[in-house]
Amino acid sequence: MKPKLSAYVSDSVAERLELAAKRPGANKSAIVDAALDRFLNPERDTSGDAALIRRLDRMSRQLERADRDVSVLAETIALFIRYYLTITPPLPSQDQDAARALGRERFEMFVAQVGKRVASGGRLVADVMDRVSASKPDLFMRNLEEGAPLGAAQTADTGSRAPNATGEPPERSPAGREEVGNV
Repeated sequence: MKPKLSAYVSDSVAERLELAAKRPGANKSAIVDAALDRFLNPERDTSGDAALIRRLDRMSRQLERADRDVSVLAETIALFIRYYLTITPPLPSQDQDAARALGRERFEMFVAQVGKRVASGGRLVADVMDRVSASKPDLFMRNLEEGAPLGAAQTADTGSRAPNATGEPPERSPAGREEVGNV
């Protein structure tokens, strides 16, 4: 004969125990016995816990990559918009209708290209990040003590797009032009 045990539990636990005991083949004694055994057994099955921890770690890494990709994407869009707004002159009013029609057509082409890219499983941001990290691994590093901007560790950067003394951007080497065309 099994020993009898009386215990006080909270109302919420008592309600959940009642619901669980209403299932076919279940009773309160068996549920409490299994729960106490699992809680009190120091050698309880931790393989399920280890698998859960591995899955959570994998999900954390995926979220970190997604966060990095979204950050890169947000910065890219912001820089493009600033550049576009800086270089685009206002249109005369007689040309605005034609420009809107051309804009709608170009947008439809853009949406089609994005659809093809998504359907094929391609990830342009990941491709670009891989290419940048392979060619310039220190680009995103910063010397925090000196407050240097990103990429400041590369002082001899010959591929700089900064204007020279005449205000003109420097001429790209053939290899630089090819690299920009492939992105």
